[in-house]
Amino acid sequence: MRIVVLAGGIGGARFLRGLKQAEPDADITVVGNTADDIHLFGLKVCPDLDTVMYTLGGGIHEAQGWGRADETFTVKEELAAYGVGPGWFGLGDRDFATHIVRTQMLGAGYPLSAVTEALCDRWRPGVRLVPMTDDRVETHVAVELDGERRAVHFQEYWVRLRASVPALAVVPVGAEQAKPAPGVLEAIAEADVVLFPPSNPVVSIGAILAVPGIREAIADADVPVVGLSPIVGGAPVRGMADKVLAAVGVESTAEAVALHYGSGLIDGWLVDEVDEAAVPAVTDAGIRCRAVPLMMRDTDATARMAAAALELAQEVRA
Repeated sequence: MRIVVLAGGIGGARFLRGLKQAEPDADITVVGNTADDIHLFGLKVCPDLDTVMYTLGGGIHEAQGWGRADETFTVKEELAAYGVGPGWFGLGDRDFATHIVRTQMLGAGYPLSAVTEALCDRWRPGVRLVPMTDDRVETHVAVELDGERRAVHFQEYWVRLRASVPALAVVPVGAEQAKPAPGVLEAIAEADVVLFPPSNPVVSIGAILAVPGIREAIADADVPVVGLSPIVGGAPVRGMADKVLAAVGVESTAEAVALHYGSGLIDGWLVDEVDEAAVPAVTDAGIRCRAVPLMMRDTDATARMAAAALELAQEVRA
């Protein structure tokens, strides 16, 4: 089975671990979000790509869901001693090494897709991980701070501000001019199923779909497209997706997110059992819907979620 998964960071990475357990022989291509990327200390940092790579490669800090296991922060402490920031973004020593290698390769002229492939040669994630684009795309969030409206990088909004102020607008800057990375459209065209894991529908999945050609390729693909709700009981499973959903005028409900994607894009939608009442409305919108447990408490529970998504895809195909 050839499966394409659009993935953000922690939620996407953990879903992929369950998917690999559910379908160990599947050929999985992961299209990773790069709109969270940021340049820090002269280095190109790709949080979502690295979270997928570390999680599937066995190097993730399990409790956090991001960053390296057994991490130290000597470099960060030394930078702080020099008064060099930002101090709010926690890069560890092991993590610095990844970003140094990436930045050196990019400086030598390699595209991000080739660099990501080279980094994965070490981690062996068991999937083909490709960035959504080789071009620079950065999500910016419009906020009001101290009575003044301004735009901040998504990482600053998410990490430094902790989404403590309303997001007035969310813009993937550069997406309109970007092109899908090599292999992205081909993987979608050759897929047997496309999955949207319970990642952020605005700044993760939404950012990927904002790259011209990707949404169209998925909508035109003659294969089932199935998503899993990141909203359970009216609240995000983790993170602060409700803050950015509000910025694009979408309620924080499983039903609203399904309708946000729309029947022209997704064919199937899984909601948690607590949101079973949403099934009829989603079904009436032309999207086949089922209620199943959607809490990724461990890999076994996540594998059952992935299996349910593939079962729904089979129903759509039939």
